[in-house]
Amino acid sequence: MTDVEADGPQVGGPGLRRVMGPKLLLFFVVGDIIGTGIYALTGQVAGRVGGALWLPFLLAFVVAFMTAFSYLELVGKYPRAAGAALYTNKAFGVPFLTFMVAFAVMCSGITSASSAAVAFGATYLAAFVKLPMVLVGIVFVIALGLINFRGVGESVKANAVLTCIELSGLLIIIGVGVWAVINGDGEPSRLVEINTADKTWLVAITSATSLAFFAMVGFEDSVNMAEECHDPVRIFPKAMLWGMVIAATIYVLVSITSSLLVPADDLAAAKSSALLTVLDVGAPGFPREIFSAIGLFAVINSALINMLMASRLLYGLANERVLPSVFGRVHPTRRTPWVSIIFTSAIAILLVSFVDISALGGTTALLLLVVFAIVNVALLVLRKDKVAHKHFRAPTVIPVLAAIFCLYLVSPLSGRPASDYRVAAILLGVGVVLWFVNWLVKRGLDRRDVKREPVG
Repeated sequence: MTDVEADGPQVGGPGLRRVMGPKLLLFFVVGDIIGTGIYALTGQVAGRVGGALWLPFLLAFVVAFMTAFSYLELVGKYPRAAGAALYTNKAFGVPFLTFMVAFAVMCSGITSASSAAVAFGATYLAAFVKLPMVLVGIVFVIALGLINFRGVGESVKANAVLTCIELSGLLIIIGVGVWAVINGDGEPSRLVEINTADKTWLVAITSATSLAFFAMVGFEDSVNMAEECHDPVRIFPKAMLWGMVIAATIYVLVSITSSLLVPADDLAAAKSSALLTVLDVGAPGFPREIFSAIGLFAVINSALINMLMASRLLYGLANERVLPSVFGRVHPTRRTPWVSIIFTSAIAILLVSFVDISALGGTTALLLLVVFAIVNVALLVLRKDKVAHKHFRAPTVIPVLAAIFCLYLVSPLSGRPASDYRVAAILLGVGVVLWFVNWLVKRGLDRRDVKREPVG
């Protein structure tokens, strides 16, 4: 065992089980990025940019790819769970900022999983059977929690199978596009159309890119699984970068196919069922039920990965003494962070039961862009912190440019709607309240520990 692998939990008890090699990690990255994003966002992005649907996805990939270089250097230096929050804590040492970064990342994971639960019941399962939406969502989240508790080995193997299934759905769309082009169908001129009806071409592109960016996130979730990977310093760079390239290539091909076969206005009108519309136009005889079944597996995979990430984030922060140590408890036989799994699953159940999750998508992308900007800056700050083992190192210009691009996509200059900022302010306000509660709890625990220490 290397020195890096021997880096165990700091709160006592058993550590997490290392089961992920390069192949499982690659499937994790690809499955997390693809998820439900491209299935649900194609129509909305088309509504913002027009026929040049491929361009926002390509630009979102470029920004995400540059930010991935920062994550790779940092996970190489600190191969532990907690990801962005860990790097923020090490770089700035401000507990409040660390907590808010962790809260934003946790919100992104849990709201994505909750959105997937809603999509599972209201969209894809509804094609086969009608059941109460809230009940389906709750059972869905509980099932994910049980898989998560069962063990990361089972979870990531299930992810590999589900990733192959959801990829098949996108490959069907691409195949339909190739067949249409061979037969002389499609309208290539739409690929360069940009919607400037009520905005400039730059705002149209950046507004669509800020939304398409949500479809590219997910690569950062993998760093929270570092303690469950074999030799994470070695396998992360290739797995993350190749996973992003594979996902981006599929996204661009799917978006080109969509624009070739269906006008942007029709894609926008179809909303989350835009790819079904593409399928109806390009292959009218193809059974919708097959694609709906693939969509079921896609949302299951997306939700599973996000719940894995959220629970490991809390576990890692407990190890870093940012959260109470109870979140760092690992089950002695399953070797999974069971308290964090229960906590994150409970929040997801509350969201599914009481919150209009459809309003959180753009805000989630906004919060993650802020987190990515902080991570890029944290990398530059932590360059002075040397470690004994070799690790990946990003060219300095890349995190600088990535931070600038992320902040631009966060700003109103990008054409981001005001509603994103309002919802973000509410979520961050909740985060501030929770930080204060967490501070009071930790303060009480620290005082109790001081009283228990023997005198002399």
